[in-house]
Amino acid sequence: MTGTSLIIRAATRLLVALLLVFSIFMLLRGHNEPGGGFIGGLIGSTGFILYAIAHGCSKARAALRVEPQTLAVAGLGIALLAGVSAFLFGDALFTGQWLFVGADPVDEYDKGLPLSTVLVFDIGVYLVVMGSILTLVFALEEEV
Repeated sequence: MTGTSLIIRAATRLLVALLLVFSIFMLLRGHNEPGGGFIGGLIGSTGFILYAIAHGCSKARAALRVEPQTLAVAGLGIALLAGVSAFLFGDALFTGQWLFVGADPVDEYDKGLPLSTVLVFDIGVYLVVMGSILTLVFALEEEV
């Protein structure tokens, strides 16, 4: 148990949830508007950093449920797969590929739900940033 106040520990639980939801919002918004994987990963890691300050690093690691290094490596693999997937279609490396789910072939204005490798790349960047920042911060927190 750290020396933080009960109010900070209680408020942190709500703030962490809000920060994580907002980070996912920024991630999903990013490939069409400002935002994306980088800023989403920073906001998400801020939630866990706040939790580590209020509850201690060991509880923050337990709340994360995955080692931060594993997050970073998995994110790097996901981003690489998104970039290499363009070769399957004969395009240059990291060329965005789009799939329109539920598109109406008759109506040219009904594009359906657009899914892209750009979003997959952003998810990889999100995980890399979150894993990297949390690895650094947890290491620094455990030193103190």
